[in-house]
Amino acid sequence: MNDLSDPPPYFQAHVFVCCNLRPDGHRRGSCAARGSEKLKDYMKARAKELGIPGIRVNQAGCLDRCEFGPAIVIYPEGVWYKAETTADIDEILAAHLVEGGRARRLMLTEKDVVAKG
Repeated sequence: MNDLSDPPPYFQAHVFVCCNLRPDGHRRGSCAARGSEKLKDYMKARAKELGIPGIRVNQAGCLDRCEFGPAIVIYPEGVWYKAETTADIDEILAAHLVEGGRARRLMLTEKDVVAKG
């Protein structure tokens, strides 16, 4: 709940790209092993090139969506994406952060959750 005395958000959008690295052969895999660090670097540079205001792209540790990675989450909406290529990053930037919509094809949804047990 937002308290009326809260300061305004520092960023309009905060993007977290999982760059967690697990050992080779780990049953869940890892986003870094799937190239997330290069994608994060590309996303930061491309967002700057496009002049998207009020955005921050950050490296994150494990976001616990390893099986579906490289995983990205964008706040304040809390929308999750899987990006495997720079074209995917371009699509997310354009659809979500420029146009204010969603890159539906790349979204992780409730179907992309591994049962805990």
